[in-house]
This record gives sequence, structure tokens and C-alpha cells, in this order.
Amino acid sequence: MSTGFLAVDSGGSGLRIVVGAVGDSGGVRGPLGRRVSREPVRTGARGIDPGHLLGQLLPMARALITESGVTRLDTVVVGAAGLATLGDALRAELPGSLARELGVRTVALVADAVTAYVGALGPRAGAVVAAGTGLIAVGTDLTRWRRADGWGHLLGDCGGGAWIGRAGLEAALRAHDGRAGGSAPLLARAEERFGPAAGLPGQVYPRSDRPAVLASFAPEVAACAATDPVAAEILGAAARHLADSAAAVCPAAGEPLVAVTGGLTRLGDPLLVPLGEELAKRLPQARWTDAEGDPLDGSVRVATGLATGSFTLPTDDRMLWVTTVPDG
Repeated sequence: MSTGFLAVDSGGSGLRIVVGAVGDSGGVRGPLGRRVSREPVRTGARGIDPGHLLGQLLPMARALITESGVTRLDTVVVGAAGLATLGDALRAELPGSLARELGVRTVALVADAVTAYVGALGPRAGAVVAAGTGLIAVGTDLTRWRRADGWGHLLGDCGGGAWIGRAGLEAALRAHDGRAGGSAPLLARAEERFGPAAGLPGQVYPRSDRPAVLASFAPEVAACAATDPVAAEILGAAARHLADSAAAVCPAAGEPLVAVTGGLTRLGDPLLVPLGEELAKRLPQARWTDAEGDPLDGSVRVATGLATGSFTLPTDDRMLWVTTVPDG
């Protein structure tokens, strides 16, 4: 039997975990099993709630250990949304709890933007823009991490899904009012989706999931872009914002890789074509590439590197924090 590792992706849609194993010769076996919880980990006054995370993680992990035949779980990597700003309680409590409950010795807590990076590019220099409802860019020259944006839908996330959807709804309301810059096609789609334009504030402002509501209109903007210059300009502006964030974090030396991940890529050519043009202008030294994997794949890669002694990525107290729990 073999020593195992546990890789975790904790985000807005819930918790995903994988168990793998390292053989006596150092080779990696796995993933040997997966589990999913659809309940997102809570945040509160102390940030990400360690108790709520463990309450979901431990039963799934124990079941996977039994099923996979792993004899000892040595390494756990938790990729978590909000870790950089909301992770103090996790850093304080999770390593000790995992050591007591599972016998773990090495624990890594990783910002979800970093697991997105590692899943997309692996241990190579470059930049990754994670673009979904929100938007954050992460880059590394393999000596340190840099991040840009990720400040939420009120202060940033420029070019993300909520940003595109909000801009599209603003253009719809401009058309409703008869103001310059309005879009009749977007107004028609907004009213089809949300009802009469005058009621839009009531559909958006009271919602606790406001960013997701705004982002739900982004595909409508993309659908209008081929024939509506207002929609096309919104996506062009979004592409410029994505390129701005990529340029802010991308290493200047060498030929770094650039990848874009997340649900926003499903908007297709109306966004990706202008994005490719902007990246070529802003980062002529870089090579745009498809993402190899997702944030859970990134957690698996970090866990594999730590478990086999081949880990080469830079550590950082906020972005990629690794600790060893002493015996006893």
C-alpha cells in the first residue's frame, strides 16, 4: 500500500476533493477517487469558516481513504476562494486539525487563483486570467507571485462576467431612456429576461447573489455583438481589461505563457477574438495557450509536487502557504 495525498478545491459552487497516492518508487498513482459537495464553505466574521470546511471535508476524505486503500495520508492541499484576504482562521486552525484527524504532516493552503494558474500552466512562468463571474489575474516568474484585480464587482473584477452583464444592462436602460450609448437589441433581451426595464433595479439591487445575476446577462451581450456595435464595444472593453490584468502580472523576461480560464471563455469569439488582439499588442513576448486543467487539477499538481519532493513553485504567506505539522 502507499502514502496518500488529498487535494481540495473549495469555491463558490462547493467542495471537490481527490485522493491520490505516491508509490515506494516515488511514482504517483491517482486520482484514486473523487468526492463532491455542492454546499459552499461559509464565510463569517473570522473569514473562511474552518469548522464548516472540516465538517464537509473529513467524512469525504475518510471515505476516499478507505475506498482507495491508502495506508497513510501525509499531504493535504486546500485551494480556497478568498484565501488571500479571508484565510487567517484557516491558517491558524486547519493544519493542526488535519494532523489530529487524518495524521497529515504537510498542509498547503492555496488561493484559488493560484490553483487555477497551476492547473492551467503547471510550474512554468507566465500569467493566468481566471475570468468567470469575477476576474483575477495571477502571474509568476517562478520566484514570486503577483496578482491583479479580484476586488469584487463593486470595486473591480473589470472585464469579468458581472462587469459585462452590468455594462449590457446599463446600455439597455440608456436605450429605454433615450440616452446616447443605448442599445435597442440589449433592451429587448433585458426585458425578455428580467421583465419591464423600469423594474430592473428591483431585480438586481436586493439580491444577495447580485454578481451572479449581473453575470447571467453576459451571454446576451455576446449574442448581440455580431450585429450591435454597442454590445461589440462592451466586449472589446472587457478584452482590454483582461489584457490589462494579464500585463500587470506577466513576467517581462523570456517567453512567458498566458492562459485564460473560467466560464467567461464560453462567450466564444465575440470576446476571445478581441482578447487575442489585445494580448498580442500588450504582451508581444508572451505565448497565448489553452489551459491544461482547472483549479482542482492545480491542487493535485501542488499536492503531487509536495508529496514527491519535486515542488518548485514559490511560496507566499497569502497566496501559497505551506507548513509542516510537528509530530506529537
